[in-house]
Amino acid sequence: MTEIVPIEKIASKIYFIRKVRVMLDQDLAVLYGVPTKALKQAVKRNLDRFPADFMFELTREEFVNLRSQFVTSSSQQWGGLRYRPLAFTEQGIAMLSSVLKSKRAVHVNIEIMRIFVRIRSVLTSNMHLAAKLKELESSIKDHDEKIEIIFEAILQLLTLPEETKNPIGFEIKEPETRYRSKSLKR
Repeated sequence: MTEIVPIEKIASKIYFIRKVRVMLDQDLAVLYGVPTKALKQAVKRNLDRFPADFMFELTREEFVNLRSQFVTSSSQQWGGLRYRPLAFTEQGIAMLSSVLKSKRAVHVNIEIMRIFVRIRSVLTSNMHLAAKLKELESSIKDHDEKIEIIFEAILQLLTLPEETKNPIGFEIKEPETRYRSKSLKR
């Protein structure tokens, strides 16, 4: 089956809000091919299917922050909103397919779920890679400390001690005379 919506278009509509990956109602409505108002009405009629961990309304601050991330804001998409957007988590998006009964909604949901799975897979592999890097970093630190000790020992061996040896034999010093004898004065 061919893609109804390009993967890149779906992936670009996934945001990270409240430490969760979400999609906004207006973006989902566009993907499903329904007006945002119709999507919100379907959700409102089935609120018991959307607990707080499935869907939440953005606060004013979250909405302003999200809106400021866009360089240009089209009046159609952002400017004329009378209500703050609803944010749907992965589970909330899955639940939308049971509320919106169209074939397109089902197919789009399948694609969205696949993208969420790919994101989780990438994050898991990145976490694994980060753990390996951290392990390598600590190993290198240990090696660095040991190498530094080895270099210090080598430098100590290479440094010649200053010669403080006493010369062999006697050193002859001329005696100091404080008083000269009278006989030498002549």
